[in-house]
Amino acid sequence: MVAAPVPFGPVPAPRQWQWHQLEFYGFLHFTTNTFTDKEWGFGDEPPAIFNPTDFDADAIVAVAREAGMRGLILTCKHHDGFCLWPSAYTEHSVKNSPWRDGQGDVVREISDACRRQGLLFGVYLSPWDRNHGDYGTPAYLDYYRAQLRELLTNYGPIFEVWHDGANGGDGWYGGANEKRTIDKFTYYDWENTWAIVRELQPQAVIFSDAGPDIRWVGNESGKGGETTWLTLDTTGWCPGFADTKQLNTGHEDGPLWLPPEVDVSIRPGWFYHAREDSQVHSVRRLIDIYYQSVGRSGSLHLNLPPDRRGHIHEVDASRLQTVRHILDQTFARDFAAEATVSACNTRGNASLYAPSQVLNQDPNRYWATDDEVRSAALELDLGAEYTFDQVLLQEPVRLGQRVREWAFEVETKDGWQEVAHATTIGYKRLARFAPTTARRVRLRILDAKACPLLSRLALFLAPTFAVEPTIRRAPDGTVRFEGCDEVRVRCTVDGSEPTVASALYTGPFSLPAGGVVTASVLAADNVGIYVPGDRATARAAYGLAKSGWSVPGVTGAEALIDDNPATSWRTATGVREVCVDLGEEVCIGALAYLPPMVSRSSDGFVQVCRWYVAATPDAWGEPVGELRCDNVVNNPVEQRLDIAPVTGRYVRVEVLDTVNSAPQAAFGGINVYRAQ
Repeated sequence: MVAAPVPFGPVPAPRQWQWHQLEFYGFLHFTTNTFTDKEWGFGDEPPAIFNPTDFDADAIVAVAREAGMRGLILTCKHHDGFCLWPSAYTEHSVKNSPWRDGQGDVVREISDACRRQGLLFGVYLSPWDRNHGDYGTPAYLDYYRAQLRELLTNYGPIFEVWHDGANGGDGWYGGANEKRTIDKFTYYDWENTWAIVRELQPQAVIFSDAGPDIRWVGNESGKGGETTWLTLDTTGWCPGFADTKQLNTGHEDGPLWLPPEVDVSIRPGWFYHAREDSQVHSVRRLIDIYYQSVGRSGSLHLNLPPDRRGHIHEVDASRLQTVRHILDQTFARDFAAEATVSACNTRGNASLYAPSQVLNQDPNRYWATDDEVRSAALELDLGAEYTFDQVLLQEPVRLGQRVREWAFEVETKDGWQEVAHATTIGYKRLARFAPTTARRVRLRILDAKACPLLSRLALFLAPTFAVEPTIRRAPDGTVRFEGCDEVRVRCTVDGSEPTVASALYTGPFSLPAGGVVTASVLAADNVGIYVPGDRATARAAYGLAKSGWSVPGVTGAEALIDDNPATSWRTATGVREVCVDLGEEVCIGALAYLPPMVSRSSDGFVQVCRWYVAATPDAWGEPVGELRCDNVVNNPVEQRLDIAPVTGRYVRVEVLDTVNSAPQAAFGGINVYRAQ
């Protein structure tokens, strides 16, 4: 009898193993922010503002189910403190809103709809509460734990409990408009707070920056690490305090099994904003996110923000349906399923660990080598020549993660050719490459921490489909489409959906005044080309072109107005404002701050600023509005302030607060939009 491989290093607990197998689930960000058009509420929002016109939990859950999601997590309470259930411990909840005449319970309706449709249900309960008067005192912890108990006892099985890392700052705090800080390491007494979850929902996994069951991936852009170790050393870390780069890659010799969750929104923001209907991630981007999350051993947690009706917007739903269709087609056929497999080493030459075990989909069966082996190779004869463009690999991680480096090769008339080379495998690795035709393929495990084990090797081919064009605009306002040389593209510049009657794109065109550019590849125009969902559409919203702009009195500020996301500019030390000359008078309807997109540090990112508009640089009146750039560090996208139309030539930004109170304010740029 050949001895089985012994586990190497940390391994997943049963609840973590169940979580691994979910792979794809959804986030629902929904609260008063949906109705105030904010990302983070201040805590002073009246409950009466929460009033969805046609809330339909079953319709929301159906969108997630049809997209292939296996669960949904609801923001039961975000930082503003408003509760989507009639909590017995606060008046700041749906029970004091006009929705359902104060008798509604969003948590109940979503959790029940999930169970009816076969999805798991999870809860997000923000540790930070900008509404509660006791926040920052010991009394708030009693309140927080009481609400946690409400959610974990009244809504059935919970698969995940989500704790945000945002903790402390300015807020309403029961009318005390002030800034409150807490010690992230001690204030929440996390061990005893998490004990409530273990007591009431022992199968639930707990998420935070630092676990204890699953970790944040370290960004909100949908990117797992090229190298992803599922183990981590959290010494010196706590929720809200962790190294984002190390979260992304993990630690090869980390003492804890702490795999990454890749949380990302389908839109630039986490809550619904009508202005972002034209900025829903493209099909191509969502497919890339899938491969950079699920394909890098993480789970994809994709946010779908319900709109003011209480529905998932049609653009979001349509985009997801197309992505699901493409993924289903991609993984419909495994070209390695009938292969003959051989290996340079098999554990004890036993059939239980034979190379052919990698062709099954049972995670309990795997190919294994002898204990002393650290590098090995598998060869597959597919039985005929097939064309494929990706390989799927899986380790049986319940015995630990082992592989440090691997390469995948195909046999050509000139010998073996490498088409993929990477580091870790882990729970699941998907590597894409150019379409390749071959009969024989080889996996070379170049380095492993312990004897290599592999539970699956599969080969797939993604369908060829028309993708939406990439829209670019130069500083002078010239717009061009990229990636559409072989298809016909219809376009509009007023935000409307292109039809076969819309203008055909024939080359770059001028759009100096800005607008919403929509470019569609229509199936009706492209006979013989697969266009998923009958159209592939891209949208981009642009403000005024900046070719005539200047920054009076400041030298070296070109990056502020160059429309180049790869450049950035910082004010002089201690300077808290900047003025821009637009070159002509404009009727302005919106102003926007662009954070630096390639900055290594978020120090100096603008968190709060006031905007002014004037006809001359010496005639400033009252500010036209104040912009709060909440969550700008984790989600560094355009921060837009819509204003009542005002005419002027000069725009001034007065910075009131920066990240980490930095003495210099950091800008990727600013945008100015004409009033509609």
